Amino acid sequence: MSRTPDARARDNQTKKIQENITNVEKHFGEMCQLFAAYTRKTARLRDKADLLVREIGAYADTETPNLKKGMKQFADHLAKIEDYRNAEVERLETKVVQPLKSYGAVVKRKREDLKTTQSARDREAKQMAQLERTRQRNPSDRQIIAESELQRATMDATRTTRQLEETIDKFEMQKIRDLKKIFGEFVTVEMAFHAKALEVYTLAFQSIQSVDEEEDLEVFRSLLHPPDYQPRLDIVRANSKTSLDRTGSFLSTSGTLQQQRTGSRQTRREEEEEEDEEEEEDESEEEDEEEDTDEDS
Repeated sequence: MSRTPDARARDNQTKKIQENITNVEKHFGEMCQLFAAYTRKTARLRDKADLLVREIGAYADTETPNLKKGMKQFADHLAKIEDYRNAEVERLETKVVQPLKSYGAVVKRKREDLKTTQSARDREAKQMAQLERTRQRNPSDRQIIAESELQRATMDATRTTRQLEETIDKFEMQKIRDLKKIFGEFVTVEMAFHAKALEVYTLAFQSIQSVDEEEDLEVFRSLLHPPDYQPRLDIVRANSKTSLDRTGSFLSTSGTLQQQRTGSRQTRREEEEEEDEEEEEDESEEEDEEEDTDEDS
């Protein structure tokens, strides 16, 4: 038996509603899983950052004073950021994941409403088929009863259909509002975290950049030498200077003696030359006297 146009229209309506509920169930479930995975990843990032903070602090304890202070401040700022990230994780779980997860129960209730409406329509179709069979047999009493049953079934189907329409209409409106709220909460949570994190990241950058490199380098250099290294160095330098002074004095004295010896030798040569000249003059005079004596004779 062919169904009435009104019954076929209701069937098409039910099909559309069922498709809508299935679509919501599928995509809300996917989004719930992905937002939950996003939240877990953020939590793991927080845990790794906590380990990083501890490592930076441990390393800072082994460094020079200024660098140690800068690294400690840097680690403290990172720890504060991870406190914000922890709050981000908790808010994502509460304001995003849980509302999406709750839609599983909402969809289940809508499927039950749809099932109730479908049952009413099935009863209507059954009563209509029964009425058709009764008409073929022509018993008037049974026909009247069948028509009465069909009327009640039709009224019941119409009522449940109207209720389903109202319910699914509210469901659709609530779905839109919930999506707006959930996505808005997600963005708000992320913006709050990143705004606070940006502020603290700026402080972390400033704290590590303010480390006095030259002062720490002086401290490092002092660690390379024992405390008595400088006095020893001064002694070595003093001894070296004394030795150089002695050497200079010796060289100066040697030079003076050499000059004195050279002067003495030169004086001696000059005296010898003068004596030779005097001897030559004496010999010359003696020869002249002998010549004069010979002439007189």
